[in-house]
Amino acid sequence: MTTTPRESTVTAGTTVSAERAGSARPRIVDRASFQAERDALLVREKAYTHEGDALAAARRQLPMVEVDPTITVVGENGPVSLLEVFEGREQLIAYFHMWHDGQPAAGQCEGCTFFNGQVRELAYLHSRDVTYATLCQGPYDASTRYRDFMGWDVPWYSARDSLGALLGDRPRSPAPMVCYLRQGDRVFETYWTTGRGLEAMDNTYGLLDLTVHGRREGWQDTPDGWPEARWAKGADPFRVDGRPIAQWPRIHAGRSDDLGVELGSGDGAAAGCSGCH
Repeated sequence: MTTTPRESTVTAGTTVSAERAGSARPRIVDRASFQAERDALLVREKAYTHEGDALAAARRQLPMVEVDPTITVVGENGPVSLLEVFEGREQLIAYFHMWHDGQPAAGQCEGCTFFNGQVRELAYLHSRDVTYATLCQGPYDASTRYRDFMGWDVPWYSARDSLGALLGDRPRSPAPMVCYLRQGDRVFETYWTTGRGLEAMDNTYGLLDLTVHGRREGWQDTPDGWPEARWAKGADPFRVDGRPIAQWPRIHAGRSDDLGVELGSGDGAAAGCSGCH
């Protein structure tokens, strides 16, 4: 898409008027006044950080529940035990990526695509004796085609046949993230989260929260006159023009999004994604 001086590209198929975007800005002050207000905000930011540290300490002191280490998931070489998913490390973070049967790549979960796609560099987790793995709720072959289309390289398994044993009565949507601890041949669940708790996987929102216009979503506190929310309340901030946003660069690069499955026989794409974010 060719842009003009009055128009700037936001994402695939969507533009925002540069004139409108510049219609409301923070007030202009001198450097000393700016620094005084920045220093005042820093006090609140530090308190927020310290409260986060306190919450993390409380999280570490939660009790844990034992999990059957022989529960199997399907990997590249067939069924493996939950114990093997640890790859010999002491801890495991497992993300239960959602899956929509009978849907093409465009119909797969936009929230899971957003969160799971941002976990890329695993060396720092490994240096702390932690393994990260996706335990997809879909079949192995089709879901790994999706992983390859997206260009992800995290360890990937299908947990479709073991979801009841692993998650019990917990909802499958929003997709849970579960933390496990291994002690010898015993496995324990130590924490789980879903919904906005999954923002721990994300850096995009953290960066957007530092900017003047923030996330551009309808729920946020935005001053009068600021550009309207890019995504109104109730709209999906992870999908545009019929696809999860992160798929568009792959499509434009010519990657195949063929999942090798018969389409149209499963649930609709939006049926299980309403709570992913």
